[in-house]
Amino acid sequence: MSKRALTAYLKDLKKKELEEQLVDLYQRFPLVKEYYDFVFNPKEDKLVQEAKTKIANEYFPVKRKRPKARRSVAQKYIKHFIKLGVAPSLIVDVMLFNLEIAQSFSLEKNVPDSFYKSMLNSFKEALQYAALHGFVTENKERIVKIYTLTQENNWTFSEDFSKALDLVD
Repeated sequence: MSKRALTAYLKDLKKKELEEQLVDLYQRFPLVKEYYDFVFNPKEDKLVQEAKTKIANEYFPVKRKRPKARRSVAQKYIKHFIKLGVAPSLIVDVMLFNLEIAQSFSLEKNVPDSFYKSMLNSFKEALQYAALHGFVTENKERIVKIYTLTQENNWTFSEDFSKALDLVD
């Protein structure tokens, strides 16, 4: 169904029928419920803290012995937050937290080159998103610290980290 057809269909419905459909969607689909729960009671700080806990658990697990160190976990939260409409400053915070926790992990463990490539992509995305929404200066200290650690620890692709930082400046 196209957006135009949906709009026409919704215009033909009476208010009571429309309310019933929305309640039905709310009950049937967890994503709709989550969206409306967020819209009417946006506990952004709680969501961000929950995401940070899950991301940290990927690198420094509490219940299992081996870390999974999957970048995809953080990416899913970031995409989800963007869809929900979480404040961009909080999304940038999660992006930078992901990089910081990954750097802590890399200091303790021997990681493959693919890990560094993945973190480079995360770094670029964080810088682009921060620049797009005007949060680079606000987070400059954290960004520089992340960059400095990549240089001090001779990360693979360290030149690419430098190029990504130059693009923002």
